[in-house]
Amino acid sequence: LVELKRQNTGRGTADESTRTQVKIERALAGPFAFARLELPFPDADTDFEGDAFEPRPGDVKARLAFRAVNIGGRAYTSYVELAFPTADPESLGTGKFQWQAGARTRGSLGAGPAGTQASTSLQASQAVSFGGDAARNDTNLTKFEWDWRLDHPAGHYAKAVAKPSIDWVQGGKTGAVGEIEGGWAVSRDWTLILLGGGLLWGEGVGGTYGRRLEIKASFRF
Repeated sequence: LVELKRQNTGRGTADESTRTQVKIERALAGPFAFARLELPFPDADTDFEGDAFEPRPGDVKARLAFRAVNIGGRAYTSYVELAFPTADPESLGTGKFQWQAGARTRGSLGAGPAGTQASTSLQASQAVSFGGDAARNDTNLTKFEWDWRLDHPAGHYAKAVAKPSIDWVQGGKTGAVGEIEGGWAVSRDWTLILLGGGLLWGEGVGGTYGRRLEIKASFRF
């Protein structure tokens, strides 16, 4: 899979800013589901409007995802991820290496309207920083994602997502954003995705932002 994403973000934290991003994903065999590389190019102008014609290198992320395992009759997928402080200038990234691990489970909610299938999923992850610039803020963040999704037989989908988080560096302060996302399967290989999101509470907590508008084009082969 290759995905190009344009993301305009207002009042975001260091790793949540206006940017263009390329994601490359490769399916794997054995116990591994896929490997992913994310190449972000944050705008030099970090406000919501940004400037797509002035991209800068951001913090590169590499993820390794594992195939589902059955625990107590429920399937769980998991992943590990490492982010590198490659942003130039450093102010456009976290300035530190960041290790993250997470797990997700999904359950069916039955048939929806017009032949759709409804489902919900819950993901929990933990991110911690290490190394890098000692003068930059550390990361110690517990994140959750709870989504409700409708999948159409033609490949289209719609979902609502709540993303609460706990920032342990800020003494356990909580914050959350909410997002609405829709995907249109243009063909067997191409999908176009539109997302809108906003802050629910906890401005300044890691993983939150003020507002976001995002468009993605995804090609799977």
